[in-house]
Order: sequence, then structure tokens, then C-alpha cells
Amino acid sequence: MGTIDELNKFIKKATSPFHTVDTVSEELKSKGFEELDIAEKWEIKNKGRYYIKVYDSTLMAFTVGANGMDGGNLRVCSAHTDFPCFKLKPNAAINENGYRKFNTEVYGGAILNTWLDRPLSIAGRVITKEKDEFKVESRLFDFSRPVLIIPNLAIHLNRDVNKGVALNKQKEMLPVADIISKEADKLSLEEQLSEQMNIKREDILDYELYVYQCEAGEKIGFDKTMFSSPRLDNLTSVKAAVDGITGAKERESGINMVILYDNEEIGSRTKQGAQSDITLLLLEKIILSLGKTREDMIDYLLNGMMLSADVAHGMHPNYPEKCDITNKPMLNGGTVIKIAASQSYANDGAASAFVKLLAKKSSTPCQTFVNRSDMQGGSTLGAITSTILPMRTIDIGVPVLSMHSARELMGVNDQKSIKKLLTCFFS
Repeated sequence: MGTIDELNKFIKKATSPFHTVDTVSEELKSKGFEELDIAEKWEIKNKGRYYIKVYDSTLMAFTVGANGMDGGNLRVCSAHTDFPCFKLKPNAAINENGYRKFNTEVYGGAILNTWLDRPLSIAGRVITKEKDEFKVESRLFDFSRPVLIIPNLAIHLNRDVNKGVALNKQKEMLPVADIISKEADKLSLEEQLSEQMNIKREDILDYELYVYQCEAGEKIGFDKTMFSSPRLDNLTSVKAAVDGITGAKERESGINMVILYDNEEIGSRTKQGAQSDITLLLLEKIILSLGKTREDMIDYLLNGMMLSADVAHGMHPNYPEKCDITNKPMLNGGTVIKIAASQSYANDGAASAFVKLLAKKSSTPCQTFVNRSDMQGGSTLGAITSTILPMRTIDIGVPVLSMHSARELMGVNDQKSIKKLLTCFFS
């Protein structure tokens, strides 16, 4: 099966940050990785392969060389598990005017109009009580079929729609679930969950559920050179990072690490986000478990290298003027190095040169993105993470169009390129 087909299969399963972590966990287990409990004492061994779930939506995976830390360095690849979408509010069901709608809030910087008139579903986790009244259980849930839609207003009722319409997030973006035909149909969301999950309504204490675009990814073009799919930002990087660390040739010395953070799309300022101390705490636990000191950890960290993997802007064929005048990343042009004088993308000359050498060694193409000087671009994990883990860091990713749309577009060859580059990085 080709790399883009493997990515498509992964995206179908990764319908929420919780499902992304669960899917990655299953992949790691199948490749011999052992799960560690975040709050227990660890016994890390040389040649070991481990992973840790952090509050169910962030994950760290790492491998230790046959000689442990000695004689090798720390190599890290970071990515994020979340994506722009809608999150269901508490007491979400709204029954009015003969329809059932759900009350939502926008999560991240979604392009709102791209979510209109698309089949949508719901996924995330449901929190239920156990027999012990002070314990709760977290259960994954996915409707796995279209259950919602956000219908557009007909052009006959808004003649100016093609001039551009500002969509009110609280009014026009609420998804419709049903036409109510009788009083008995007015089920709450909790009752729907109870029925679908075969649990008692009173056992449901809370939920963290997201609305996702459930149409499958498709190859596009006469020669199928492009791939259109939801959640390319940033499941392309998650998949490549996991493929890289699981498929790499084992190093004799050093630690390889993948960190998949939640909440990048909303600023990373959470306990499981890149701006927390969670990575530093877990790294310290690893180092101490290997019989080293905190000073050893500091030295190891400062000699480490991190690749922050997130999607990059490809040159848009209908808006070429939005691209920098000398740096124009193309779909199928290979992994993009992201540069910004403002350091909104983490970079320096030595790190950039390292990635170019890595691309040459892995026989993959490489290109550069820089914002136009009169435009402010986005940011990603690299700049945030490197302030917590002050090691040499560079932002990279596959080029895409329609970033933050309900469906994004990439070149079919670029996933293979970044997978090969990251596999080489970890080897």
C-alpha cells in the first residue's frame, strides 16, 4: 500500500485528538513499544521502546540505544494531534422550529464557510462513573457516520452571498441533527450517547466531543498527483513522525523521541500543550531512570536536536502574489523548511543546513518557505517548544493548499518525502 493510502487510512481513524493518540498507541504497540504510566516510577532499559499517554490527547514515544545515552544525542520530532473544528458545548441539544441543532463553539482558526453543506460526524471521549463514586472512566466514542450538517442559506434569500458573507459563529454555524416529528424525538445528546454506547444515561458525567468532517480523502487530478482530505494539518506530520521512529534503523547510542501535542490550534497553553512543562518533566524522568543526573539531562538537552513538523503553505496557483518573491514551495516539491526573522517559526542557519544535509542523505527533495515581508504569517510548535526545551530546533512540514479548510490539499509524493527524511533523522 502506498504512503498516501496509509495516510488516508490513518486520517479516517484519527477523528479527534483522543482518537489520534489511541490510533498511534495501537501502532506503537504493534511495533514493540511498551506503555508507561505517566505518574508511576519507570524502569527504562537500554534498547527499550516506550510510549506515554498524557491526559489521553498528547503522547510521547521514545527509544533508547543499545549503549543508552552515552555517546549519542537526543533527537526529537514534535507534531500536534488537534485540528480546527467545532467542539460541542455542555447541554448541547437545541430543539426549536421543528429541528434539532447542537450548540457548538469554534475550536482553532477554521475557515468557516468550508464547513457548510458537508456531512459531519461527532467524535471524542465520554466520561462515565465507575462503581467507586470517586473514580471516573474515559471512553472513546465516534458516531462514524454523518449525523450533522450546517446548511447554507439559499442565494434567493441572500442575493449578496457571492460578495462574501460574515458568518456568525453562534447563529449561522450551528449544525443541524434532525427534523423533529414528535415529542419523543427530542432526545438530549446524553441520551443519544447512552443509546449508542449502551450505558445508562445517569452514568454519563461529562464529554469532550468534536464535530469533524467525515468525507474520506481522495486523490485528485488526471494523473492523481494531488490528495484532498480533512485534517492534513497536522496528521501528515503525526503519521510521518510515528513512521520515522518505528521504521528507523536502531542507533547504538542516544535517545529518539516523538512528542505529539494537543491544543496547538488554540495556543498550546494547556497542561498537555507544548507550552507546559510536561515534556521537561517526562524527559527528566527518563534521564533519572537511566541512572543519570539532572546535570546530565541539561547537557544532553543542550546538545539535542528537534524537528518541529507541521504543514507549510504551498504556492497557490490562483494567488501566486501571496507567496514570497524568491521562495515558492510547490506541492510534490518535497519537505519545506520554514523560516521567519520574527522566530514565529523556530530556525537558525545551522539547523536549516542540517535539514538540507538530511534531505540529501535520505535522497528527498527539500524547499523553503518564508512569508512575504508585508504579510504576517502563522506560527507553530517549534518556537514554543524550544523555549521549554532550549535545543537547536527547526520547523519543517509538507506543503499544502487550503490550510485550515474543512478539506486541505497536498501533493501525493510529499508524505513519502517527509517520512523518508524523518526515518533518516532517527536512524
